[in-house]
Amino acid sequence: MSEITGHRGTATAVVHESYSFACMRCGHGWEQSYEIEHHIDGEGAEMVMYVADGRVVPSPLTRPTCQNCDNHVVRIMRAGQVSAVQRSVQRQRSAPEAAVSDVDASAEPGAPKEEHHHWHFSDLLHPFHRKAS
Repeated sequence: MSEITGHRGTATAVVHESYSFACMRCGHGWEQSYEIEHHIDGEGAEMVMYVADGRVVPSPLTRPTCQNCDNHVVRIMRAGQVSAVQRSVQRQRSAPEAAVSDVDASAEPGAPKEEHHHWHFSDLLHPFHRKAS
């Protein structure tokens, strides 16, 4: 690892990439930004190093690991996907409270109340699951 660390200041190019991740086992989702440093090693071969939060880390594209359950069945998506789902969940959670108070105020006595579906993160990931062919 000290050999890799010695290259940190010699990057020929640095690319910034962000990804969203979702575990297909436990439903945990997270986002991570990386600095992808391009280097030339001592033998003239090109190599890349992924740096996240100031630490050299393995490429997230080779074998991503869930931060929650350590499983490797992880879906990689474009940046912002997890944030978008989290915002949607927040809206879903706050909307039923407002809708129930509106329904209660305008409902006729004895009328059934609307029931709202409780969403789980894994429910929102359903479109990303692949079907066996």
